[in-house]
Amino acid sequence: MDVTMFIGMAIAMVLMVFGMGLKNLANFVDMQSFIIVIIGTVAALFAGFGIKSFKQLPKHIKLIMSKDRYNAKECITQIVDMAQVARKKGLLALEEESKKIEDPFFKQSLILIVDVPDASRIKEMLENELLYLDERHAKTVTFYETGEALAPAFGMIGTLIGLVNMLKSMSMDSGGSSSIGEDMSVALITTLYGVIFANIVFGPIVRRLKQKHDEEILFKNIIIEGVLAIQAGDNPKFLNEKLTSYLAHYERSDGGGDEGGEKSPKAKKGKKSKE
Repeated sequence: MDVTMFIGMAIAMVLMVFGMGLKNLANFVDMQSFIIVIIGTVAALFAGFGIKSFKQLPKHIKLIMSKDRYNAKECITQIVDMAQVARKKGLLALEEESKKIEDPFFKQSLILIVDVPDASRIKEMLENELLYLDERHAKTVTFYETGEALAPAFGMIGTLIGLVNMLKSMSMDSGGSSSIGEDMSVALITTLYGVIFANIVFGPIVRRLKQKHDEEILFKNIIIEGVLAIQAGDNPKFLNEKLTSYLAHYERSDGGGDEGGEKSPKAKKGKKSKE
């Protein structure tokens, strides 16, 4: 289980509390601001995405906390083993060997190279599946990216509400000026809540989901390259070097590409299969 994201969130919150000062902490607690930003953001997400996206929240948290879900190095070892079996016993032997594979995509890919002789057709089918996966994950990430954008927006709404109330108070007689401090605090604290909610809650979730997506795409791209090489009859030793270099290139780019380097593997955009 990987809880580093939550540890990072907790550290960020502790540092913020330290910066605010324990004796002044009550100054940063405002129910009006909380309702405007937190409840407003959640309500807007609900309006835009519906209950279905909220039902997926436990699944997303479980995914973020999962560790080593896709072990690319182990996958390469299995592919090389399958290549050796195919060279010794033929492709038909992989149908029995596929029963030992736990990953559904890997198992399906092995069965395809046994049943479908056309390599280009297999590649199209598998890459189309990656395309669907990419689109599905993009919708999930969009949900949290929208929350990341909405939180500061509601913070700004709260700021405007506070400023309007403050100006209204100033235009009244001297008795109305007593609420200026309260109105101004709502204006500032809602902005603070919006920034906190966006950068300490939604931001890390977005980045973790993208990281998990890149890991899965890499894993499945390795499988596609591997099974096509098995069907083509490539030498297992050469195949091992090829896939290992593919993985090494990804790791050098830190899984997400760096300045001046290639980006991480993505699902290839192609024409979807009609079948």
